[in-house]
Amino acid sequence: MALSRSENFAKAVGMKNRLAGGLTALVALSALGIAYFAQYVLLLTPCELCLWERWPYRVVALLGVVAALARPKTTRMVLGLAGLVMLGDVAIAALHVGVEFDWWNSPLPECNGALTPGAPLPMIPATPCDRPVYLIHMLPISMAQMDFVAALLFAVALLVYAVGKQRRFR
Repeated sequence: MALSRSENFAKAVGMKNRLAGGLTALVALSALGIAYFAQYVLLLTPCELCLWERWPYRVVALLGVVAALARPKTTRMVLGLAGLVMLGDVAIAALHVGVEFDWWNSPLPECNGALTPGAPLPMIPATPCDRPVYLIHMLPISMAQMDFVAALLFAVALLVYAVGKQRRFR
């Protein structure tokens, strides 16, 4: 049974949106995988800001799955929301980079070495947020700087996709 032209277009658009949602989840989970690899395999201890930078990726991975299962118009809206969430990560990463360069102090007390009176000591010693962690030792770019660039590119890609027009292929 042959499909009409509009049915073919609707099917192609649905596949494109599913692919976009799936790729969004895959990119977010890959970024988290790199962070966990650095922490548990390379034994790089993350600071508190590093841990905060992971939350937007978790949310975007979930939004990517939702977008893959949603209708085309809803997919664009969900991926637009994912782009806004990634802009939040850009802000956290920018804050972290500023702390690493001593442009300002971290707003988190855990980053400044302050312990809460009466609270138990942490299981893992806290890493100061102003000490950069390098994933590649020969490359003087910290993980916070890498996250800033990656999150900015990811946010722009998601927002461009969300506001872009649907193209009709002939």
